[in-house]
Amino acid sequence: MIKTKMTRLLKLAMSASLAFPIFMTGTTAFADEHEIDIDADASLLVDFKTGQILHEQDADEAKGIASMTKMLVEYILFQEIEAGNLSWDAEVTISDYAYSISQDYALSNVPLHAGGTYTVKELYEALAIYSANGATIALAEEIEGAESAFVDRMRSLVESWGIEDYEIYNTTGLNNSYLNGNHYPGSDEDAENAMPAKGIAKVAMKLLEDYPEVLETSSIPVKTFREGTEDAISMRNWNWMLEGLAHERTGVDGLKTGTTAFAGATFTGTAETDGHRLVSVVMGAGDGFTNRSQRFEETAKLFDYGFGEWEYTTLVEGDVVLMDVTPLPVKNGLEEDVALKTTEALEYYLPDTRNKDAISYTFEPNEELLNQNGELEAPVEAGTILGELILDDQEGIDFLDSEAQNSIPVAAADSVERAGFFTVFSNLVKDFFGSLRDRF
Repeated sequence: MIKTKMTRLLKLAMSASLAFPIFMTGTTAFADEHEIDIDADASLLVDFKTGQILHEQDADEAKGIASMTKMLVEYILFQEIEAGNLSWDAEVTISDYAYSISQDYALSNVPLHAGGTYTVKELYEALAIYSANGATIALAEEIEGAESAFVDRMRSLVESWGIEDYEIYNTTGLNNSYLNGNHYPGSDEDAENAMPAKGIAKVAMKLLEDYPEVLETSSIPVKTFREGTEDAISMRNWNWMLEGLAHERTGVDGLKTGTTAFAGATFTGTAETDGHRLVSVVMGAGDGFTNRSQRFEETAKLFDYGFGEWEYTTLVEGDVVLMDVTPLPVKNGLEEDVALKTTEALEYYLPDTRNKDAISYTFEPNEELLNQNGELEAPVEAGTILGELILDDQEGIDFLDSEAQNSIPVAAADSVERAGFFTVFSNLVKDFFGSLRDRF
């Protein structure tokens, strides 16, 4: 098989300057020297750029997500705005259902009037800053006509992202018992939304990746709802890690808290330091009902750990010729082969205490571009993607997505023009007699 042949031919041992240590996350390799104790039912820390997991604890088991559910509502709202189906200044009429929930001040809410109108922007800010439940339902009804139809859309969305282990029954994350009988068809009286930490992290990553403008609102510490009216209410962000709040931490600008008896105190956080962003998930932190600060204390530990004990490292530079990789042979070209170069850098977080011992990489060519002898056919244009540079051993290198991001594209470093007629004809003759010889 050509792949085997070419891999054997092009396997290389990179120099120490390009070394990548083999490590494990969580309780595997590096655990002894890089252990972190998070007081929560589940926790996760992920590099936003690559999806590399720096820490995980019970992150595959579905647990209550409470109001972190609302990140899905935000995503769909942004989809509607982007598609032109909705505008920020569009008026939304409040249904009896949304009104009834908004009047329960044992829950997080802003005052809404039945039949009253509010702009999409007002309701969105109430959701994103104050986790207002009535406002969330009103937006869902405006977009899909009924909360149950919106839930169907939420379910389809998470499945499209590869999240299979989930339970979604409503848009707020509340226990069904709080919804005054407005339950998703067939759901139990006490049903509640659930998802693993890895699942809710994927939701956050998609939201940040596709709609980074969410941070413009999630980072607001305090804002007044309907300022200047009789309904004015101060909305202090439930994310107490924002500037000026009780657990302020530089760089934190999102994302969503949640609290129910089933889920406990939960928080999906995100912070950026020196141009690098991490996403954290803490579920069921400590005893969330006696210490509402616990989720922020545990999140601070995660960010201290990620930004303080790991170093974002360039392992292979981008746009450099791979001098240690055998050039790919070119048939019928003015040159016999073509050198290979990276198109982007290969970067990961590494523990700052770990020496970077040399390990091997493999260049894996795109077999569709090669003939049966493992050759490219001239002409070859510079910059053409010819394959990938892949980490040989991924043991212990874990990523949020199932398809590990352990490779970078490799391209032709130069162009190779096609040879003249006589050279091409001579090669055809050689191939013909070579094929005859192989038959006997």
